[in-house]
Amino acid sequence: MAFRPILRTRAALPLAASLFAGATLLVPKTTLHAEAPSESTHLRKPIYDAPPPKKAPSPPSHTNPSSKPTPTDRLATQIGHARVFLHAHTQAAEARLNDFMTRALHLESSFTSTIASLAPPPQANEHLLPGGLYVLVAAMAGSIATRNRNILLRASVPLVVGVGAGWVVLPYTMRNVGDLVWGWEEKVPVLAENHVRVRGAAEETWRQAKASGETVGRWADERVREGRQVVEGWVSKGR
Repeated sequence: MAFRPILRTRAALPLAASLFAGATLLVPKTTLHAEAPSESTHLRKPIYDAPPPKKAPSPPSHTNPSSKPTPTDRLATQIGHARVFLHAHTQAAEARLNDFMTRALHLESSFTSTIASLAPPPQANEHLLPGGLYVLVAAMAGSIATRNRNILLRASVPLVVGVGAGWVVLPYTMRNVGDLVWGWEEKVPVLAENHVRVRGAAEETWRQAKASGETVGRWADERVREGRQVVEGWVSKGR
């Protein structure tokens, strides 16, 4: 009876060994980590679709041939055309105004210089105001003298008398006026040639008239002297 527990112990040893060996075979050899994710977690598919990749923003294009211009673009284009049109016409108007002012200033300068060139020199002691009145009175006298004549004399005699009086009363001014008129006539060759011809004829007529006047004067002096001698002879005989 004393060996019964020992026999039970020996009988339980093979059973315990077989249970230990079975437990060793059933226990997995991999080490489990509580915080490290398993490989199946990385291979698991997400339940939502992945978002599409974002594209880089492209710079906005100012002109798109395929797109139709908007009303704003058309309005901006029309405003640009209007501004260019106004600018061009403003520049043209400004150029014309500057050209007009330049011509006006040139005419003013030419007029003042022409009037100044007609004045006699200071040493000539020639006064325009009384001399001009004398010329006007002479022309009026010629017009009065030919008031009952034909139209040719009524038009030519006052002019000739006035010009002659001007050459007598205002010789320097008339010479300056003649030079000015000759400068204008040189621009028209036909008029200049006619002027030269008429002037030559007038000078020749004046020389002949002057020679005739001298001849008439000498003849008159001789007649006066002869008459005086006759009168003196009668007086001497009467004594």
